[in-house]
Amino acid sequence: MRFLATAEQREFARTLDALLGTCGTPAVARAWAAGEHKPGRELWARIAAAGVFALAVTERHGGLGPLPVELALSFVELGRHAVPGPLAETVAAAALLERLGESAAAQDLLPRIAAGDAVVSLCARGPYAVDADAADTVLVVEGDTVRRTDAHGPMQTSLDPARRPARPLGGGEVLATGPAVAAAGAHAVDVARLVTAAQALGVGRALLAETVSYAKQRTQFHRPIGSFQAVKHRLADTLIGLEFAQPLVYAGALAVASDAPSAGREVAAAKVAAGEAAYAAARTALQVHGAVGYTAELDLSLWIRKARPLRDAWGTPAECRARVLAAF
Repeated sequence: MRFLATAEQREFARTLDALLGTCGTPAVARAWAAGEHKPGRELWARIAAAGVFALAVTERHGGLGPLPVELALSFVELGRHAVPGPLAETVAAAALLERLGESAAAQDLLPRIAAGDAVVSLCARGPYAVDADAADTVLVVEGDTVRRTDAHGPMQTSLDPARRPARPLGGGEVLATGPAVAAAGAHAVDVARLVTAAQALGVGRALLAETVSYAKQRTQFHRPIGSFQAVKHRLADTLIGLEFAQPLVYAGALAVASDAPSAGREVAAAKVAAGEAAYAAARTALQVHGAVGYTAELDLSLWIRKARPLRDAWGTPAECRARVLAAF
């Protein structure tokens, strides 16, 4: 099994990184958290023009995929730049619709998702849909039924203010029923876990890079704090966690790409490793930078506050570990 990205895949990731680096994503994330979605929708359109959402949609619906490996690489960059919005949910919704066949909803939504014209939230695990107020539609999977609704309850607070959940209300258009819905929903959850793991990996790498840079600049006793052994060890542990998570994310992407029977376990393992590594990176960044009050004033806080919600999104570490161990 090959875990190294091809030259073409690496170039795609570099291009997306360069694009996002010019978009002022911290300001976009702050606006999104304040309920101003226009800058986020403009950024969404630029990401779509780069082909990111098309990677989740088949060619017959105007996409390029599904290409889970390229999606994982894309979401690492989206996490690295703290892009707000229901990114994983939209991609997972595309995976759900593709598995449900040539329904009217698929014909309507999939081309729009690929083009970046539709922001979709998905409620397939638990009672909440992320960023339902900013989504064009919400898909709700309940057992063997999937329905489409635009109605939702009040938005809830979250550790990440740019990622707020809401409870979808009942009713709406029933899109499909039957055993195929449950299977499609399970596949959508695996896709959501995969790209969330990749997003967490990107968040962790951004946190580590910023913390290393700060440790080289801040001095104590006339020496950079990065020269102290305790700080070195903390940063090294953070790097090791991220390095160990990366091949698991790629393995999960390859398993989803081949529709392997082990895909669910591979993705769950990736989700645990990447989520825990990103959370450890956030704790390291917080400690090295000094204090909560200080870091809250920095753009760094946007990444710190993403790590914990991403760790628990689409399956807590305990749930994902149980999924892995269920095979043994």
